[in-house]
Amino acid sequence: MARGNSKAIPKKNIINLNGKPLISYSVSELHKCKDIDEVFVSTDNKEISDISKQYGAKVFNRDPKYALDTSSSEDALLEFTNKIKFDILVFVQCTSPGIKHEYINKGIEMVLSGQYDSVFSCFKQHWIPEYSLNLTPLNFKDTYSRRQDRESKLIDIGMFYVIKKEILLENKFRLRGKIGYVEIPLKDSFQIDNMEDLKLIEKLMK
Repeated sequence: MARGNSKAIPKKNIINLNGKPLISYSVSELHKCKDIDEVFVSTDNKEISDISKQYGAKVFNRDPKYALDTSSSEDALLEFTNKIKFDILVFVQCTSPGIKHEYINKGIEMVLSGQYDSVFSCFKQHWIPEYSLNLTPLNFKDTYSRRQDRESKLIDIGMFYVIKKEILLENKFRLRGKIGYVEIPLKDSFQIDNMEDLKLIEKLMK
């Protein structure tokens, strides 16, 4: 998925990251996946479309009404699902340059095994104290706990999702049915949302 009117970084999906457009990291890893037959980029932007084709992706021309600031990813997913034949969808948000085909393969295998209907990518976060913006404690009462005594949580990093077509059409959401997860190492889990992220990840990848 790569719409052209991203706000924090204009045309974020094709911004230069260490000599390559950001979207190329995702497309290149998808091409390495053993069970993926076709790689599509859903976009409303000609420049993103042209660059995606250079890296071997097919282009799905997204209806502009599904590329607005108010549009959800599900809007674009369902548009694609209603027009393209497939059994299992691997939905990649191309803002995670640490993506690896090994991670995607694991998610696909989990769904193909029949044990899961959908899978998401995440990292495991140990307990840390959290406050609202008005300094109200959110996940503790009076005192801090030892980290070992509190349950860790899974953070959905948006790197990729795998879902059966019928589950997506029935529920209109990317994660339904029996849900599984692929844990991503922290070093590969970062995603680019703004220029500060971009500068940090550029240094981490060098």
